Amino acid sequence: MRRILARARTCAPFLFALTVAACGPSMSGGDDDGDDDGTSPDAGQHTGGDGGETATEQCKKMDLIFVVDDSGSMSEEQSNLASNFPMFANVLNSYTISTGEQLDYRAAVTTTGVTASGVQTLPPPFSMSIPFNQTGQDGRFRMVSGMPRPWLERTDPNMATTLASAANVGTSGPGLEMQLRAMELAIQPGTNPGFVRTDALLGIIILTDEDDCSFRQASGININSLNGCVGTPGIPAPADFLAPLDQVKGDRGRWAAAVIAGQTACTSSFGDAVEGVRLKQFQQASPQNVVFGDICAGNLQGALTQALDSFQAACDNFPPID
Repeated sequence: MRRILARARTCAPFLFALTVAACGPSMSGGDDDGDDDGTSPDAGQHTGGDGGETATEQCKKMDLIFVVDDSGSMSEEQSNLASNFPMFANVLNSYTISTGEQLDYRAAVTTTGVTASGVQTLPPPFSMSIPFNQTGQDGRFRMVSGMPRPWLERTDPNMATTLASAANVGTSGPGLEMQLRAMELAIQPGTNPGFVRTDALLGIIILTDEDDCSFRQASGININSLNGCVGTPGIPAPADFLAPLDQVKGDRGRWAAAVIAGQTACTSSFGDAVEGVRLKQFQQASPQNVVFGDICAGNLQGALTQALDSFQAACDNFPPID
């Protein structure tokens, strides 16, 4: 979004002052008791269609998707994510279920870029329209050298380093980030055939320094705001992106997500981040499934550890497959 607004700099150089704010509190992350912000999932609570609790078992598999912002301000965050992948992989490699079996996991990377076109119309005193026409990854997984398929599995050689290379998505992606729409597209069988397994926990990590602006329409988008896409007519509510996850997995207890974004507008060692208002609304719509880590902490290790803790808790209480 900031790169779309940048096109209006010559006409409104003071527009960017609206994005400046103090950095919010950092997320400690990694605590097993889930006291960070009250959002750690109670993965043992899964309800069936009649509203009652269902039995749980321990999952043996995880399917992990990283949705990484590839816009122009994300180079530091991508580098830090890559440096933390060995830790991330080591935790997964050491995880065993009650039978002593190792966890069967796979991981893939896509971006926040979705193909779309439209106009951002700025209200007075600017009174200008900024057209945009962008092409994105549309939820497809990235392949880099060393990958035998569009995702990596624990038994692949150099798994952590290859995954880090895949997560280096660059900074030339679309300026209108659609984090939730990219997630929705990525889990569809038609987008990434064969990735999502029925008996595996689906875990999703979204990393971004921008708020979500997810439209399902590909053209004719009209954004009438200086404040991103919050409250923009025609945009789906963040809670609307829960149902596709439920449908793909068949039960809300079979997926978990972690959003790493701006708890507030901030400046950190990663640079500037805007408040993830819509992304926080997504987390608040299902706090038992989604945790929120603050990118303003300036290091992703705590937020990634928090994500792993929540995924493991959900895997320990996986609803049985009928």
